[in-house]
Amino acid sequence: MSEAASSKLLDAARRLFLAHGYDRVNLERIAKEAGVSRQTLYNRFGSKETVFRAMLQRHWDQLNVSAFLEELNGPGGVPEASEVLRAFAQLLLRFVRENDQVDVIRLVIAESRRLSWIAEDFYRVGKAPLLDALAAALDRLSGLGRLQCTDAFVAAHQFFGLVQEMTLWPAVMAAPAARDHLPAEERVIDEAILTFLSRYAS
Repeated sequence: MSEAASSKLLDAARRLFLAHGYDRVNLERIAKEAGVSRQTLYNRFGSKETVFRAMLQRHWDQLNVSAFLEELNGPGGVPEASEVLRAFAQLLLRFVRENDQVDVIRLVIAESRRLSWIAEDFYRVGKAPLLDALAAALDRLSGLGRLQCTDAFVAAHQFFGLVQEMTLWPAVMAAPAARDHLPAEERVIDEAILTFLSRYAS
């Protein structure tokens, strides 16, 4: 099966899972939504669980972490810490806006109480590599003397939280009263960088 055909199947599965949850979707519904036979879908993926795992992987593949890391090794040299942090925050929030991240998180939260592998996969293929990428960048900056992070992984978690607390989580929790009083994304990023550097700047 071509990559385009697989993408069509996973797009169909994504629409159904987001709309109906895991249990109320089966291979027949996915095949019908994609306009293919059930046998074609089965031959490619084998099971609904495999489809769901592939959907999660494809979701996170839209977040180009490798491009972020490549910027640190560009011909212009390693950017300043504030530039690295801003680039990471903008990459993260753009992904949230453009890839239905809020709906995917809600789906994962709803289903993972019964199916723990869903949360485990979501973290393994998505958030873990993202945190690892930021930690690697912070460790590199510390090695250059631009930051003082003795534990880059903890620091990566902290910056992640500074950015997401006032951008992603109010939307996930569907809290309009909270969202109505939140600052603009760029201000959130500015404040997160200032707060982070007040702790870790060398």
